[in-house]
Amino acid sequence: MKYYSSLIHSLFLCLLLLINTNTTTASSQSIINTLPGYTGTLPFKLETGYIGVGEEDEVQLFYYFIQSENDPARDPLILWLTGGPGCSGFSGLVYEIGPLTFDIEAFDGSFPSFIINPYSWTKIANIIFIDSPVGTGFSYANTSQAYNNSDTTSVQYTYSFLRK
Repeated sequence: MKYYSSLIHSLFLCLLLLINTNTTTASSQSIINTLPGYTGTLPFKLETGYIGVGEEDEVQLFYYFIQSENDPARDPLILWLTGGPGCSGFSGLVYEIGPLTFDIEAFDGSFPSFIINPYSWTKIANIIFIDSPVGTGFSYANTSQAYNNSDTTSVQYTYSFLRK
């Protein structure tokens, strides 16, 4: 159990570093070229950012977009919603279908490292991972009322996200 607690703690540290390092800013989005725990430049296009939704953009949904490694213009776009609620889209990115996964065999209790996932769906598709509902992962609201949402509201926010 201590192993998983340490891994989860390191995961959140890695996420904070992901947001704050090695980015090229363009409005509310960033192109990520390198990640702590991965040696060298990422061999795929990773974009992260916020999209405002709601009547006055009071909800800011955080996303990870990974461009297809095949033919981005022709390949499908997949919206990946991680179960929970309460699970960040990052878990889908590194534990399920994304191009990176943790190098569990090399983990020694220190900073975790990433390796390429040879079975990533990004080999044939563009994928958006969203931190949804609001309050999950890095998604947040500017008002306390915006945190009180239902499945219906969450779906409306996701639909609005996709339209933008």
